Amino acid sequence: MKNLTVSAVALTLAGTAAFAEAHMTDFSKVDSMAMNEMRGDLIRTRDITGGEIYTVNEASDEWSPNTAYNGIDSGWNEIGEIEDIILSKDGQMVGIVAEVGGFLDIGDKHVMISVPDVNLVAVDDTTYAYVTRLNEEELEALPSVDEGFWD
Repeated sequence: MKNLTVSAVALTLAGTAAFAEAHMTDFSKVDSMAMNEMRGDLIRTRDITGGEIYTVNEASDEWSPNTAYNGIDSGWNEIGEIEDIILSKDGQMVGIVAEVGGFLDIGDKHVMISVPDVNLVAVDDTTYAYVTRLNEEELEALPSVDEGFWD
């Protein structure tokens, strides 16, 4: 039930952030009925988790967390998988948990990547990925986050 609740909140936030940025809607003033009418512009977290994580290969001075991408760039490298979305206690999305490194789930680790270091990218109409300015070595150098971290 905890995962369902977190997923529902994350869904609202992910959809809210994407929609608000594109349409400048103040979702603090949108009621539930109105939000239901916006469902074509909202994103569910289950369409994000399990998706790929790509790197732009090298940290770039031109990186901006507000950059909108129209799809996966052929120059990006897939470096991991989206395991979860992290929320603060007040409901704000603060980052993602990424599975990086390893091969066939051997030697991989889970790390947290903050919102300023990732951008959501639509792969198609129902699936999403994240792109980060961090390269694979930088991600693997981040502290590991296991299930005990959250307890």
